Amino acid sequence: MGFKTVDYIIVLAYLVGVAGFGVIVGGKQKNAADYFVGGRKIPWLVVSFAIVATETSAITFISIPGLAYLTNLNFLQIAIGYIVGRIAIAFLFLPSYYNGELVTAYELLKTRFGDKTRNYASIVFLVTRTLATGVRLFTTAIPIAIIFNGYRIFTGHSITFVYAVAIIIITVFTFIYTYTGGIRAVIWTDVVQMFVYIGGAAIALYIMLSHLPNGWGSVVAAAAAHSKFQFIHFGFSGGLANFFTLKYTFVASVLGGAFLSMASHGTDQLIVQRLLATNSLKNSQKAVIASGFFVAIQFLFFLLIGVALFAFYHAFPFKDGDQIFPKFIIDQLPSGVSGIIVAGLLASAMGSLSGSISSLASSTLVDLYKPYFGRNTSEEKDLKLSKLFSVIWTVILVATAFIFIHSTESVIEIALSIASVTYGGLLGTFLLGVLFKKPRQTDAIIGFTAGLAVLVYVFFFTPIAWTWYTMIGSLTTIVVGLISSALSISSKPQS
Repeated sequence: MGFKTVDYIIVLAYLVGVAGFGVIVGGKQKNAADYFVGGRKIPWLVVSFAIVATETSAITFISIPGLAYLTNLNFLQIAIGYIVGRIAIAFLFLPSYYNGELVTAYELLKTRFGDKTRNYASIVFLVTRTLATGVRLFTTAIPIAIIFNGYRIFTGHSITFVYAVAIIIITVFTFIYTYTGGIRAVIWTDVVQMFVYIGGAAIALYIMLSHLPNGWGSVVAAAAAHSKFQFIHFGFSGGLANFFTLKYTFVASVLGGAFLSMASHGTDQLIVQRLLATNSLKNSQKAVIASGFFVAIQFLFFLLIGVALFAFYHAFPFKDGDQIFPKFIIDQLPSGVSGIIVAGLLASAMGSLSGSISSLASSTLVDLYKPYFGRNTSEEKDLKLSKLFSVIWTVILVATAFIFIHSTESVIEIALSIASVTYGGLLGTFLLGVLFKKPRQTDAIIGFTAGLAVLVYVFFFTPIAWTWYTMIGSLTTIVVGLISSALSISSKPQS
C-alpha cells in the first residue's frame, strides 16, 4: 500500500496526456469569440457533461464524501433545488442570451440596463470566481500534498511549502491547454476528465467494499446504526429562529439550491460561457436541464462513498472530513490503482480550473477592456489579449489558493458560502431586468448594492445558514430596485 513509483508515473502520464489532448482538440482560433465560445458548434450533451465536470471540481471528490462521513445524506436535498433552478434558467435567461450574439453573461445587463451595470456585475463575478476557484484549487492540493509530504525531497519542508508545490504543478498543466486551445479544449477535456474521476471514484468504492467483511451489507449495518441514510430533514423542532441557522433543512436546501443554481448557471460566466457554445437555444436548454439530473446522481454517488468510508473507518474516527477520502486513496489502495484515482482527482480539479481561467479572461476582455480601451482593436489583437488575460488570471488564482492553506473549515462550505454572498445581488439584478420593464440602470445598481450589503451583514453578524444567502440577496435586490424605480417615476414632474 502507499504511493509507489508506478503511481507517480501514472499521474505524470495523465497530466502530460490531458494537456496534449487539450492542445490538439483546441486547434487554432481565429478571433476572441472563437477562443471563448468555440464557434458555437459544441454538441449539447458534451456541453452538459462539461458543465458537470466544471462545477464538480476536487471539492465534490473530497469534501462531499467527507460531509457524509461526518453527518448523513442531507446534502442531497440541495440537488432537488439545483434541478428546479436549472429549469428556471432554461426558460427565463437563455432566451435572452440567444437574442443576441453574446459572449459573456454580463452583456445581457448592458443591453437591458447599460454599461455601468454590466461592469459592476462583471467585477463582482471576477472577485467571486477568484475566491471560489482559489478554494477549489487548494482542495486539490490536499491529496497531492499528502503524497509529497512522505517523499524524501520534501523532508524538512513545511506543509505550506508542500501545498504550494502541489498547487503550482496542477496549475501549470491545466494552463497549457487552456491557453493554447481556448474553450474548445476546456470543454472536451472536461468531458474526458469527468469520466476519469467518476471511474476513479468507482474503483475506490469497489475496493473499499471488498475490504469490508460483508461488503455493502457492512455499510448498511454501520449506516443504519448512526442514521447515515437520513435524506430529508425538515428542522422545525428547534423553533423559527433556529430554523434559519440550519444549513440542510428541506426548505432551505430546495429554495437555497434553486436560487444558487439560478445564479451559478444563469449569471456566472463560468457556466454561461459553456451554454453559449451550443448552436441553438433549444440545445442550450437541454444541456443545462440535463446537467441538473447528472449532478444529482453524482452527489448521491459521492455521498454513498462517504457512508462507505464511515463503515470502513468507524473504529478510528477522523475529525477532518476533507482528509478522509484522500487518506483512504493513499493508504489503502494497491500500487497503480492509487495513481489512477489521484489522476481522477486531478481531472476534477483541472476541469474546474481551466473553466475559471477561460471565463475570467473572457469577462475581463469583453466586459471591462473592450468598452473602454479596445473598441476598434483587430480580431488578432483581441485574441492576443485574451491569452494575455488568461496568463494574468492564472497567476492570481494560484496566489488566491495560497490564502486557504491554513483553513480549518469544510472546503465545500467555504466555497458555497463565498459564492452565495455575491450571487444574491447578481441573480437579483438579472431577475430585475428580465422580469420587470420599468427599472433602469440607477435602480439596478442601487438594488445590487443593497443586496450585497445585506448579505455581507448576514454573513458576518448573523447565524443564518449559507443556504439562505442567495435567496435573501436576490429578494433584497429586486425589492430595493423596484422601490427605487417607483420613487424615481413618482418624482418626475407631471406633464
